[in-house]
Amino acid sequence: MKVTGFTFIRNALIYDYPVVEAIRSILPVCDDFVVAVGKSDDATLELIARIDPRKVRIVETVWDETLREGGRVLAMETDKAYRTIDADCDWAFYIQGDEVVHEKYLASISESMVKWKDHGEVDGLLFDYLHFYGSYDCVAAARNWYRREIRIIRNGKNIVSFADAQGFRYKDGSKVPVAYTGAKVYHYGWVRPIDSMRTKTIAMDRLWHGDKKDEQNKNMQYKSTQYGLKKFKGTHPVVMKGRIKKQDWKFENKSRISTYREFRYWLSDLFEKITGTRFFEYKGYKLIKK
Repeated sequence: MKVTGFTFIRNALIYDYPVVEAIRSILPVCDDFVVAVGKSDDATLELIARIDPRKVRIVETVWDETLREGGRVLAMETDKAYRTIDADCDWAFYIQGDEVVHEKYLASISESMVKWKDHGEVDGLLFDYLHFYGSYDCVAAARNWYRREIRIIRNGKNIVSFADAQGFRYKDGSKVPVAYTGAKVYHYGWVRPIDSMRTKTIAMDRLWHGDKKDEQNKNMQYKSTQYGLKKFKGTHPVVMKGRIKKQDWKFENKSRISTYREFRYWLSDLFEKITGTRFFEYKGYKLIKK
């Protein structure tokens, strides 16, 4: 079985992406790795080149700056990396620049890939998500944070990155049938010093809205009172140890219900506790094997 990791990145240093940690976290279960490095205003190219020249291959790209709706350029960059994967690869393991996999899941992930390799009805593998917010000891778990997503897809299929690169679909728009791994992706997209968070948010929002929200984002703060914030009681991936030690800002979790929308989130959580079912959940996949 051959496994190739893939991702895309641009301006990793300016926006403080833990992309090195992301790549290193899954590199042990990958035979090789492809990174689409967009033309950057910092030393991102050199940063990626230093990771592991034996296993990591760089594809230099130029982002289409005219795509300013729905974050579509992110999916295009994902596909650029995916399309360069060798034909003899069985599984393609995708990770974004702010996602990290805990080493405790690597063995079970490998087992899942072996288990489903020869089952043609499964074209993807599904992961749970932990969304960190404000600090490394706080997770956001309200309904507006997605719970699961595809991160491993079968190579050589008509599969493409979907929407803003959150997940994958077939080229005709239909959902990919997946098996559930039980492994978690640790998403650190909302844990940065606040100045870096503002810079990154302005840049990313421009891919959805142009510069319409620039002034609003220049004054953004972490929302410590939003519903669904919980204290994280587990351990972080080893590759994140150095970055976590550098946290020099404070974030106080004051989670509470402040809006009608958050009340609806709370009500949905209550129904889920009672029934065991999450109603009206967005699913960009077709779960066929638990």
